[in-house]
This record gives sequence, C-alpha cells and structure tokens, in this order.
Amino acid sequence: MLILILTFCVLSELKLVYIPVGVLAFVVLVFAVLGLLCLRKVRLLKRTIRQLQGNQFTPSIHQFTPSILPPRSISVVEDEGVVEPPPQTPLQPSSTVKPSSKRLWKNPQQDPHFIKSDLNLLQLIKAGKEGVFYQARMNRGTCKGHNMFTCKISKEGVRLKHVDTEVSIMKKLVHHKNILQILDWNTTVEPYILIMEYVSYGTLRTFLQTNRSHLSADSELQSLFTIASYHIALAMQHLRSKMIMHCDLALRNIMVNKFPWEVKVAEFGLARDLTRMTSRRSSRWRNPRQRVPLRWYPPEYFKNNYYSFKGDVWAFGIVLWEMQTFGTLPYPNLETSEDVIYHICLGQKNTNPEGCRPEILHIMRDCWQEPYTMRPSFTDIVCMLENVMENDADYVDVESPQSLVKEDAEYHEAKCLRAASVTLENADPV
Repeated sequence: MLILILTFCVLSELKLVYIPVGVLAFVVLVFAVLGLLCLRKVRLLKRTIRQLQGNQFTPSIHQFTPSILPPRSISVVEDEGVVEPPPQTPLQPSSTVKPSSKRLWKNPQQDPHFIKSDLNLLQLIKAGKEGVFYQARMNRGTCKGHNMFTCKISKEGVRLKHVDTEVSIMKKLVHHKNILQILDWNTTVEPYILIMEYVSYGTLRTFLQTNRSHLSADSELQSLFTIASYHIALAMQHLRSKMIMHCDLALRNIMVNKFPWEVKVAEFGLARDLTRMTSRRSSRWRNPRQRVPLRWYPPEYFKNNYYSFKGDVWAFGIVLWEMQTFGTLPYPNLETSEDVIYHICLGQKNTNPEGCRPEILHIMRDCWQEPYTMRPSFTDIVCMLENVMENDADYVDVESPQSLVKEDAEYHEAKCLRAASVTLENADPV
C-alpha cells in the first residue's frame, strides 16, 4: 500500500513537470514550422527575382545603352513628382503609366478662351454660396454661336478641383433638354467661370414669386405645375442613369426658359459622380467643412451620415412643395438649423399646401417615406406624372364650343397646307 502511494506521488510530480515542458515544446515547434515556411517563401521570391532579372535585364543591356536611348521630356516627369531613373535601368511600367493616368484628370484647357473682362454682365440671376449667376454676353463676338448666355462666376476661395469636378459632371450630362447645358469654361485664371445656355426667366423660384398673382388666377395652374414637375423628374431620371447624385435639388436651382415646358435643372456644385467613387459605400459621406442645404436633406443624412439617390427623391418632394407654395422656404416656422434637424429627425413633414391636387400630394408624400428604401425611384415618379398628365388630356373645356370648331378648322387647314407643300417638294423638276 505504501509503495502504491509513493508511486502515485512520483507520477503526480512528473506530470506537473511534463505539462509545461510539453507546452513549451509545442510552441517551439509552431515557431519552427512558421520559420521554415517564411524561409521557403523568401527563397522562392529570390529565385523569381533572379529569373526575372535573367529574362529582362540581361538581354536589355545591349538594347538600352546611353548612346541610343531616345530623348525624354524631363518636364513631364518633374511635374508629376517622379524621379527619372538612370539610363542603365530599363524602363519600368509604372514610370510610364502613372504620370499619364494622372494627367488624364487634369483640365485639358491650357489657355483661357475668355476672362471676366471679356464678359458683359447684363442681369443678376442668383447668388449662391460658391458662385454668382448672371445673364451675360461677350463684349466681342459670340460664345460658340450664342449671343446671350448664362454664366457662373466663382467666388473667392473656391478650389480649382471643385470647379473641375462640376465641369466634368456637366459635360457628362449634355444633350438633355431639361438640364442646363455647359458651353465653355475658364478654369485657368481666377475667377473661374462657367458659361451655360441662355434662360429667359432665371430661377423657377423667382419666376413663381414674381408671377404669383397672374398664375394664381389661372384655372389650369395645377396642370402647369404637373407639367413642370414632369420635366424636372425627367432631368433627375437622366442624372440617375448617369450615376450622378445632385445633392442640391431645390427650386432656386431650376432655371426657366419657357414655363412650364422648358425648365432646366442647374447648379452642380455639390453633385457627386458615383462612377468615380472607389467603393459601393461611397454614397455614405459627410464633410464637416461643407455647407449643405439642411431643409432639403433627408433624415438618414442626419442620423447615419448617409445620402443616396433616394436623398434626391426626398429633395424632389420638397421641390413639389415649394412649387405649390410659390417658393416658400420649407419648414417656415423653424428658424435655426438645430430646430430644422430635430424636426426632420422626428419624422415631421411640411404641411399640405393649400389647393394642391391629390395626385401631386400623394407623390409628395411618397418621396418622404421612411425608411428611404420605400421611396419611389425617379423612373416611378416619371410614370406617375405621365399618368396624371394623360388624365388631364382626357378632359376638354367645352364652355365655348365655337372655339373648338374654329381650332378644328384651323388644324385641318394647316394639315392640308403641309400635305400640299410635301407634294410640291416631292414633285420632279421640269
């Protein structure tokens, strides 16, 4: 019995000694294996480097000698901050691709086509935080055939990169009748200037406020508002197809050439081109130094630092509300920015505009749905507005049937004249 007890004690002591030794041996073994793997990887890497040197550098000794190297432009390399390699070193891919890729983002305009003194500023359209809009013309000649045009002159302190981004976005949005088209620009000499197509009546907000009494007496006012809303939605649908978020959609940033048929979305100073972003979550952003129009921004921006295309949809609902109230400031009872943000985050909305037709009110409320995934797309909004316009076209004013008969006769007469002119044009010459 005593022998068993002694044996058990000896085994216990040995067990206490073997456990730490075993753990230590395991750790040493792991480190040894990792060291061997790292050593093998380093050897493979050195072997690969030697093979590449043997394949590329050895034959190139006879091809690239200082006596036959082609001349290179030193100024291009110095501009990009790249150190030029010595002549004995073969040209690396990065030394040629990197500078050229950077230069693609530079403004291709070298010499300014015009400066501010070349412009005759006729009338102020609006003054924004970063630029002032004017109706203007050239002191001499025209701008690409346009005698009159709209120009935006940047304010002091606006960065060149910011203006270049705005120009690139506007160049991407050409050939759409409901987007203010860019004609020319000067980003070489300050102040930076953008020249855009001419508009007759300035901003839609100013137009509605100026003509409020005349428009209010029009029995077709709601139809006019619907048509204008439809053309704004068409412009925003085009922006969405180009992966561009406007981020500053408001009544003050919509220009009027002929109401309600020719309204044009403008002011792309805050716009973002998502095709130039580095990740899918690039729509999540907030720049603390950048001032944004709080009264037009959705609640997810204040809660989660998030702005997406559905944020532009929210702003479109605010634009509909502004139009129905003839340019009234959203949330008119709130004075401070803190009150506005608190009001929006609580889920409170603008009151229903007086006299607004139910269909537009329904679209307006859909644009303010939460969460933002429940809001319609601009394609959906365009379809809804098209249905409203088609329903309006089904109703005809029959108070004066004589005018309808007269219009019908004039239509048939014009149709006959057009048919006759076509016949004469198609006739063979004698």
